[in-house]
Amino acid sequence: MRIFITLFISILSSFTIQAQNNLCELLKHYNSQDVPYISVQELAMPKTKAIILDAREFEEYHISHIKNAILVGYNNFDIKKASLQLKNKHQLIVVYCSVGIRSEKIAKQLQKVGYTNVFNLYGGIFEWKNADFPIVDSDGNHTDNVHVYSRAWSKWLLKGTKVYGSILEKI
Repeated sequence: MRIFITLFISILSSFTIQAQNNLCELLKHYNSQDVPYISVQELAMPKTKAIILDAREFEEYHISHIKNAILVGYNNFDIKKASLQLKNKHQLIVVYCSVGIRSEKIAKQLQKVGYTNVFNLYGGIFEWKNADFPIVDSDGNHTDNVHVYSRAWSKWLLKGTKVYGSILEKI
């Protein structure tokens, strides 16, 4: 019986580790899937006219972001302030973060107050950079630097230069 329990725990542990090795499984684990995803390829298409909201924190946004993205943050997200940036409740809005977990929570808040065309960027800025789409720094210059949020999450960024820590530590 003890061998069976040990074997069962080992198998269960390997499934948990596997879930952490696959972005799709990671997002299924953390997200409710209530907000539809948009792929980085679709967002990058010239015909896709969207308001892009960055649901990361200032330190992450300052290092790099998708061009023309509006920082709305996560920890101190204010739906009233965000609404001032948005033209109407039916426009295409894409929310992103590092991989797509925080952005789903912000997108849900937008849906809750009546925004009808809100999407979560699948894989976030990491997937955007992994697909070789351009990112800019706080001065609007192209950069390869991406704030990876933490060492644990950094494994999802396959291209670009990983930046750790707070820029506030360096100031």
